[in-house]
Amino acid sequence: MNITKKIATGLFVASLFAVAGCASTSTKEGTGEYVDDAVLTTKVKASIFNEPSLKSTEINVETFKGTVQLSGFVAQPGDIARAGEIARGVKGVMSVKNDIRVK
Repeated sequence: MNITKKIATGLFVASLFAVAGCASTSTKEGTGEYVDDAVLTTKVKASIFNEPSLKSTEINVETFKGTVQLSGFVAQPGDIARAGEIARGVKGVMSVKNDIRVK
């Protein structure tokens, strides 16, 4: 009986460490946040791709904790603002950092 309690306690402690390893910090995402950000990135890329005036291959999209960062190059100054508007329009995006430049 004593060995069974020690094994059960050991398994419980190991499971706590496993769960704590998935928790997020201010500089690192948790597992759920990573998946959410990947979905947001895909949605923003798809929205930019569907905009005929923008060349989606020249715009990079990265997401961290709901904040979308746009980078890359566009042909017209108005395209910078348009890409930002499209990203802000995606449900779930908290904020947008627009670092796109004109060629």
